[in-house]
Amino acid sequence: MANPAFQLITENMHCASCAGVVRQRLLKEEGVVEVGVNVPAGIVSVTGTIDPADAADMLTSVGYRAHPADAAPRPRQGEREAAAVAKERLWARNAAIGLGIWVPSAVLHWTVDDGQAWLQWVMLIAATAVIAIVGPGFFSSAWAAARRGTTNMDTLISIGAGTAWAYSMVLFVLMHLGVEHGQPMYFTEASALLGLISLGHWFEARASRRAGSAIRELLELQPDTAERLQDDGTTRHVDIADVMPGDHLVVRPGGRLPVDGTVIEGDSEVDESLITGESEPVRRRVGDDVVSGSLNTVGRLVIETTATGADSTVARIAELVSNTLGSRAAIQRLADRVSAVFVPAVLCIALLTVVGWTIHALTADNWTHLQTGIIAAVTVLIISCPCALGLATPMAVMVGTGESGRRGILVKSAAALEAAAAVDEVIFDKTGTLTEGRPTVTAIEPTAGHDDAAVLALAAAAESPSEHPVATAIVAAAVSRGLTLPAADDFRAIPGQGVTATVDGRLVEVMRDEHVACVVRVDGEEIGRIDVQDAPLPDATDTISALHRMGLTVTMLSGDRAHAANAIAESIGLNAKHVKAGHTPESKASFVTDRPTATIMVGDGLNDAAALASATVGIAVGSGTNVAIDAADVVIPAHRPSAVPLLITISRRTLRAIKQNLFLAFVYNTAVIPVAAFGLLGTWGPLIAAGAMAVSDVSVIGNTIRMGRSLRRHLEA
Repeated sequence: MANPAFQLITENMHCASCAGVVRQRLLKEEGVVEVGVNVPAGIVSVTGTIDPADAADMLTSVGYRAHPADAAPRPRQGEREAAAVAKERLWARNAAIGLGIWVPSAVLHWTVDDGQAWLQWVMLIAATAVIAIVGPGFFSSAWAAARRGTTNMDTLISIGAGTAWAYSMVLFVLMHLGVEHGQPMYFTEASALLGLISLGHWFEARASRRAGSAIRELLELQPDTAERLQDDGTTRHVDIADVMPGDHLVVRPGGRLPVDGTVIEGDSEVDESLITGESEPVRRRVGDDVVSGSLNTVGRLVIETTATGADSTVARIAELVSNTLGSRAAIQRLADRVSAVFVPAVLCIALLTVVGWTIHALTADNWTHLQTGIIAAVTVLIISCPCALGLATPMAVMVGTGESGRRGILVKSAAALEAAAAVDEVIFDKTGTLTEGRPTVTAIEPTAGHDDAAVLALAAAAESPSEHPVATAIVAAAVSRGLTLPAADDFRAIPGQGVTATVDGRLVEVMRDEHVACVVRVDGEEIGRIDVQDAPLPDATDTISALHRMGLTVTMLSGDRAHAANAIAESIGLNAKHVKAGHTPESKASFVTDRPTATIMVGDGLNDAAALASATVGIAVGSGTNVAIDAADVVIPAHRPSAVPLLITISRRTLRAIKQNLFLAFVYNTAVIPVAAFGLLGTWGPLIAAGAMAVSDVSVIGNTIRMGRSLRRHLEA
């Protein structure tokens, strides 16, 4: 039995270091199996047996206020959005105060003679106000980390801003004690640092809130209420949470279907683009299944519900997207490892910078070098803040999963999204994946002394207990001809071969053949053959072509006989050498496991579940069995194999954006640290460093937004 999973809504997480502390704290606890942290969204996903309230208390105790998220999709999303809005407002306030005080004081600093005594008082008061109003959040976070024996981004910011202010305060006091030191003070730089960093965090919070809107947009497709049909024929509006399976609901023209169900009255055209990705409405009549979130366009429908409001297709899609936002891509481990050592390394570099410049001051007998060393160390601390590191992966994942979800492609984890970008081979099951999955009888060849009707009736009687597509086709053909099917006993299905049953006291065998679908035998004597063929899906050919253009190997893996599999492959442009027919469920899994390169396996049936679990990335078709869907990493819409190249395109662009973001998160730091340490940025060093760090944040955010827009244009072209 799988371990339960839940999510926590957290506050105060700013960077990859924060994520590392949260993850390590929870993983220390018995019963915690896996922890995923999404810094921009403030989501912590926990898998294990630990109580959610206890997990939240643990995070709160280490400085990250947290509470369990609501189990229902809508309230939980409301909590997230409320937290995101509060976070955005906090940083907007801090940025407005910090920059609102810094800019006027900086203008005075640049335009008024430094010798004016009142100017120094203005600089002191302005900087102290920013430190007192904007600084506590940074200082408390740094202190909490220090008490745990760790460091984080706020450690660097606090030391940098605190040192600049304290150093300037010492010079200010000395000046008023009559000591003529002739050194500049850095009150404005301390204000600028906190103001600019707050501005960067505001950009982060704003972009994160918008990037996480995919879940809200999905949930908005499900109405808040449903019109329930009463026993007396009247209707009553009820809350979506009160809808239960078996209810009869009225869906009027222009309304959205509130839950999944089956049409029991009416005839209409329904826009199912949420699930199928196709904007063309499809006709839905009595007996047809419909899904929540679909738009009823022209006619009145009455549906019998098959799910609760909380378990509808829309809710499940939102849940999968939500879980993905809380998961962790493999490449994130690189950022985690770097952030674990980065801050301590920067503190060491800053200390060495001070020591080096102090030695230089002693040997040169010039104490201005000591001041240069202190300012250089402050610059190193500021320029090294890895704020953008915590954004690099989650921001790109949010955009990638959001674009996937809008096209009905449900990615269950960030790791799956990343892995799909690096596969070399795509393996398709045939039936129901590349074909309609509804084979039909195309020919009946009775042997001498037997006729079509007798062969078909006996075969259908034997196949009637089976759920195999071939069995369904044979039974449907017999029913369409009005044949009476005798009762079958002792039914036995032989995986990969066929079925046997006792019909009217005789042993009837319907066995798969190499060249035609089935051979029918009665008491060991062959009485005829039945040919059953499936039709390829309309976009199967384009899908194979698209994957070939992407440089991928495409293989068809089927339990069907070679003749039937090769016929389908030829019709969709797949070379026969890439067709692997006659496989059992066990051999399918072994085939996938033994592939020498990373693979995607696409399937829809119970016999595909093991193969899906064995692949690098398992993709289940939305209309497939629950077992197949549970075993898969990704779920795509039914009858849409073209979703596979779409997924790979989204994955590749997302992974590329992650790598670009990680580069942008570090390029400013690594390039400027040596320059700062050697004092080459001069007295403007702290201010330049604060600006560069803000540019790093904005670069990561801007690159992610660019990726999202570019991807959207590409997918809609």
